[in-house]
Amino acid sequence: MASEPTYSEAYQSGIREEMNNNPKIFIMGTDLQERGGHFAQVKGIAQEFGGERVRDTPISEAAMIAAGVGAAMYGMRPVVDLNFMDFALGAMDEIINQAAHIRYMFNGSVPLIIRATSGIAQAGAHHNNSFESFFAHTPGLSVAVPGTPWDVKGLLKTALRADDPVIFMMHKKLTGMRGPIGGPEDLVPFGKARIAREGADATLVTYGYTLIPAMKAAETLAAEGKQVEILDLRTLFPMDMDAVIEAVKRTGRMVVVDEAPLFASITAEIAATASEAAFDSLKGPIVRVGAQRAPLSADPGMVEATIPSISDIEAALRKVLSY
Repeated sequence: MASEPTYSEAYQSGIREEMNNNPKIFIMGTDLQERGGHFAQVKGIAQEFGGERVRDTPISEAAMIAAGVGAAMYGMRPVVDLNFMDFALGAMDEIINQAAHIRYMFNGSVPLIIRATSGIAQAGAHHNNSFESFFAHTPGLSVAVPGTPWDVKGLLKTALRADDPVIFMMHKKLTGMRGPIGGPEDLVPFGKARIAREGADATLVTYGYTLIPAMKAAETLAAEGKQVEILDLRTLFPMDMDAVIEAVKRTGRMVVVDEAPLFASITAEIAATASEAAFDSLKGPIVRVGAQRAPLSADPGMVEATIPSISDIEAALRKVLSY
């Protein structure tokens, strides 16, 4: 029996299908043609579609994004692959002032995808930043954060058919994760969360890789007789706040988890908005779990001490369940 596709293979499947359907889609970035990207996300695509549609570029993120913006404005559908989202810092003017704002300045669409890996792993401070809140905060950008192979493919296909720029963030620690993927028309809509685990005692809201420790924490609590619902956001903008508010009304207790430092994070936005909209339904305060506000060390032990652990999530769940 064949194995299910990996997270990276799901991306390959989605981009291949859409490139076959739309000749305006092309990819550019570094180490794409021969290597297939640092995480094999486009392995074999250059060999199938040729060098005109999978282009290796000089190492200049500003030039890559600027070229992508220009191509998108003239009717193409570029995918700029930065490999690591940290490298977006070298192109923030092109992303924020240009890609995100052009529709509002000139009433023109910019159907551009900026794809990169994100999230925490063992690679030091230059490759471990959590920039989700930067991009979700910026008007004009959509932000996709798939946590499963199914959502990688489904969200990618939605992004490739959109008319505005999308930041597509794939967690590096999910690269080899296996799971089912959809067919050619199984698109996952932006702004629609999914219930990854059902439960009536509390809700845990998260996205991306943090689904894995969240599930493990929920299993521990289940052994203690408490059933925790897990809500996977899938996109951070548009965000499915209706699903979050409905969950508060359903269970009355909420924990919000991600890997970013807590200060000015996505978890803060969710907790504040849910508290404002459904305060009367809460049985106690919403509890947030996140990373320490510190650059990531190259030392594995220090990395683990900085980011949320399964036990941290379990402790937060026990706290809200005590209300």
